[in-house]
Amino acid sequence: MAPDGSAPPNDDAVLLRTEGRTGYLTLNRPRAINALTHPMVRAVYAALDAWEHDDAVDVVVVAGAGERGLCAGGDIRAIHDDARAGGRASAAFWRDEYRLNARIARYPKPYVALMDGIVMGGGVGVSAHGSVRIVTERSRVAMPETGIGFVPDVGGTHLLARAPGELGTHLALTGAAVGAGDALLLGLADHFVPSERLAGLAASLASVTAADAVRRHQAPAPEAELAAHRGWIDHCYAAGSAEEIVERLSSCGEPAAKEAAETILTRSPTSVKVTLAAIRRARALGSLEAVLEQEFRVSCAALSSPDLVEGIRAQVVDKDRRPRWSPARLEAVTEADVTAHFAPLPEGEPGLGLA
Repeated sequence: MAPDGSAPPNDDAVLLRTEGRTGYLTLNRPRAINALTHPMVRAVYAALDAWEHDDAVDVVVVAGAGERGLCAGGDIRAIHDDARAGGRASAAFWRDEYRLNARIARYPKPYVALMDGIVMGGGVGVSAHGSVRIVTERSRVAMPETGIGFVPDVGGTHLLARAPGELGTHLALTGAAVGAGDALLLGLADHFVPSERLAGLAASLASVTAADAVRRHQAPAPEAELAAHRGWIDHCYAAGSAEEIVERLSSCGEPAAKEAAETILTRSPTSVKVTLAAIRRARALGSLEAVLEQEFRVSCAALSSPDLVEGIRAQVVDKDRRPRWSPARLEAVTEADVTAHFAPLPEGEPGLGLA
């Protein structure tokens, strides 16, 4: 069943097959780097529900069609259009998507995510909550939401809050993409398998356990580039405010830190401040389910923010890469502006029912 209890949709954007004792789930919108639509989310949820109760299926594998990546996120053009129209379709999409993220995290059978190529936003949500998460030399993993006037979601603030030191805060505020070594360091992945071995690994899962398949195909992981930068990252991002973080980054003398500061200043000031608060609140909340409930409130609040529409316009619709944020400076975003994103849902807007 879909998360709302309805019948699963018939959508070839999600391909399903079983072989041996394995269920294979392929996101199949390669021209859009397999960006998630609402019907796709419902189809994945329905497949997981069916396979959980199928004694002939022992393990689930999720992959993306095409050569570009597992999944580039949600269909943000649809979110842009919905936000402009003042609709609620995006809230309905997020409600089912976040429930799916929680389902993946608690799935009782091995859930093997092949995180090859681009894995961003919603792609992190359908992979990094799994029990066996595999990256390759082609992997580019990111939560880039501050660049479109949004805030990391799909349990991303939960994952990044648990990363060593302040590495997760660095990724959340800058939206930077990391490779395999750093994905392993941050706790977003478990194993490194060269991309040329993925097909063999996926095929072997039909006849051997997930642990055996990984053991046969894994290789030593590339170096984690961020490991050498822990000193300034942990110091700068521990500051009490976004403004102080930028000041520390700008003045610490490290070229990479100065670059991070410059990147943050191109992001939506509101998104940066809300993201910082969301990461710190997520640490206190603890459970994924509680964090997803928080993320749902923040996402619904962002629907009425001018920065979400403007950010997607600049990056995806018009592609001029020149968003006009409102407010335009970190100093102009008040504590009340930030706190409003965490307020209870409007009357009549149901939550996720997870926490």
